[in-house]
Amino acid sequence: MPKINYLDFPKEVKVRNKEYLTAIKRVLNSGVYILSSEVENFEKEFASYLGVKYCVGTANGLEAIQIALMALGVGKGDEVITTPISAVATTLAIIAVGATPIFADVNKRGQIDHTKIEGLITRRTKAILPVDLYGQPCDLVQIKEICKRHGLALIEDSAQAHGAFLNGRKLGTYGDIGCFSFYPTKNLGAFGDGGAIVTNNKKIDKIFRELRDYGQESKYVHIRYGLNSRLDELHAALLSEKLKHLDEDNKVRREIAKRYVSNLVGVDGIQIVLPEKLGDSNFHLFVITTDKRDELQKFIKDQRVPSLVHYPLTIPQQPVIKKLGIKVPGLFKSERFVKRVLSLPCHPFMTLTEVDYVSGVIKKFFSK
Repeated sequence: MPKINYLDFPKEVKVRNKEYLTAIKRVLNSGVYILSSEVENFEKEFASYLGVKYCVGTANGLEAIQIALMALGVGKGDEVITTPISAVATTLAIIAVGATPIFADVNKRGQIDHTKIEGLITRRTKAILPVDLYGQPCDLVQIKEICKRHGLALIEDSAQAHGAFLNGRKLGTYGDIGCFSFYPTKNLGAFGDGGAIVTNNKKIDKIFRELRDYGQESKYVHIRYGLNSRLDELHAALLSEKLKHLDEDNKVRREIAKRYVSNLVGVDGIQIVLPEKLGDSNFHLFVITTDKRDELQKFIKDQRVPSLVHYPLTIPQQPVIKKLGIKVPGLFKSERFVKRVLSLPCHPFMTLTEVDYVSGVIKKFFSK
């Protein structure tokens, strides 16, 4: 078996080279590179794709969340309930506005456990920030009800969930605000950093646009403290081209996931992390858990099979978070989960033959 790539950007570029270069040339020939027609077009296209009214491009996913919090007035002395298992950016955004992250433990899928949330709500709680981890929906219906009962904002971190669903509705649209990342590894990824915030609230949309651009209401008129967090024209143009392929690429990922499940179900020693409905996930990652994670990872690496750990530590275990002295409740499930989790190759340019090879290597390890 030739070398298997965890992701295969060169193959993607080879297949879609013409349309990507056309988009790049269009921007270069325009002579306009910041906040112009390409950004406006992509914002409209992505909003339409998700079924929301407004989309605002940002420089990255972290600042998408930060701007969402700023727009809602979340700041010093406030608390935001979130998950301990995610990219650290989710929590860094909370800290960036001066608020305190409060961590709820996870369920068996690594998602924030909605039954743990209400016990953490205090008079200082302003928002709940769940993550659609691995491109799978978290318990958004139940979390939304909790927010409604307690008058809290729901900010959905859908940085990994482009084109994923829950009950036929795209992720990122359940909350008051949805936040996305377009980091290159995402299902909808740029060739660098990028992000977006989506909402159905016209007033908040206006604030987003001011906050991402130095707090400007109009040219050189700054009415609020803002950031320099703008999605540029070049990435917007490329994202518009990539958006055309998102559903077909997600379909391939689901077929890969089905093949993995078919191959690995019943293998003693493995649990597959799956949503309740297989078709809901965009399979940004295909994840298994096992008590023999480290030994398995070494074994498959020796057989030329790449893998990654998303994530090796819970966010509260990160040194930077420990230094802040934030009080953290017992996160027993989270801490066990990150010791067992392993992500297998899963991308639109992977073949089913490669999936079968990866599966065979894993089964060989567990048959020893």
